[in-house]
Amino acid sequence: MLKFESFLLGQPCCPEETSTDRYYFNLANRLIEIAESNSSLATLHSSLIERAALCVIGYFQDMIADAGLWHGFTDECRRLYGTPVPFFTVSDHYVDYELNREDVGFLVWYAVAMYSDDRCIYPFRTDLVALADAWFEELEKVYEESPVPEGYHLAHELDVYAEEDQEMILKLGSWLFLHSWLLPPAFALTASQMIAELVKEGKDKEEIANAIQDAVKHQPTGPLALYLGEWVHLTINHKLSKRSEKKEENSSHPAFQRLTAETGGAPVKFIDGYKAFNEYLINTLGWKPGEEHLSQLKDCPNFVLMVNPKKGLLVAPGICQCIKAPSNPMYDEEYASSHAITLLTERGVCPHDLLAYICEKDWLPDAKFPDSDDHALVANFHDFLARCYLQLYYRGD
Repeated sequence: MLKFESFLLGQPCCPEETSTDRYYFNLANRLIEIAESNSSLATLHSSLIERAALCVIGYFQDMIADAGLWHGFTDECRRLYGTPVPFFTVSDHYVDYELNREDVGFLVWYAVAMYSDDRCIYPFRTDLVALADAWFEELEKVYEESPVPEGYHLAHELDVYAEEDQEMILKLGSWLFLHSWLLPPAFALTASQMIAELVKEGKDKEEIANAIQDAVKHQPTGPLALYLGEWVHLTINHKLSKRSEKKEENSSHPAFQRLTAETGGAPVKFIDGYKAFNEYLINTLGWKPGEEHLSQLKDCPNFVLMVNPKKGLLVAPGICQCIKAPSNPMYDEEYASSHAITLLTERGVCPHDLLAYICEKDWLPDAKFPDSDDHALVANFHDFLARCYLQLYYRGD
């Protein structure tokens, strides 16, 4: 069962205990008991059930208090995807900013997928749906009687531009990134990889803590892979601040000019084998002749080249079989059915600019989660999946 210290760590007033903490701690443990006492639900490791319960209870508290995080998240999802909750076409019974079955279903998937070793999990897997149904029924029973959680008012009446509110905004931002119920699951892989690398380098606890704090400032997080300032704006104002448009320069990178001239204007090129790849770099892109360029890629079966007028050339090896482009003779439907989803869920497989272009062109028609034939879900939510799974690899420049 969940320990109170673990529950308290995710509360906004931690390390202080508030008058409502025990109520919600007990409710979280009730959800865990429901999962573990029903043989048809006890399919997940206890640690995953506990983390999912904390995520769902945090949502329940946030929603009862109208704290702003769930409000902002669903508003942004509606703007991006036309629905308040990814994957779900909400029913007529869905009520914005109140307890909903679709919300619980999404959050159960989100917590389980982000904390699992095998993260590529179909959102409508039978056990996840059953668990979400059971938890929603339990929460619905106590919805009207549950107290407004103390301490969940961090964002109330704050002005992101007011000098006198900056201290509270810093506190809100730190809680959102490191301890809230919504953002940390998506950052779990980034954090574990970062810490493992720092430990390998012999860094001490203080240096690791400083690296995490630096990540707070510079890394995106949460299911939408937003940066901290964006999450703060969403939580306080329920919308993102307007972005200033960057002025475009007229000049373009030589690689862009040469590749698009050879392809007749297309910014992508599909090449079979390293020999042809190296020859293309030399003969078309003007790289130095007589050398084996990017020789570390010699064992790769194929290559996608993409050019950007400002950034120049990027190379993605070994994924041509997944991309159903008219100019790609290496597309393999059977292979894509099993592997195309990795472009959206595994970091480093496909560069952001190329992935965005592929999705814009609908060149991943056979992408699906394992043990599912739901191609439409991936097609409709490719941007969300890339944000949630890839994080900085998708939203970074």
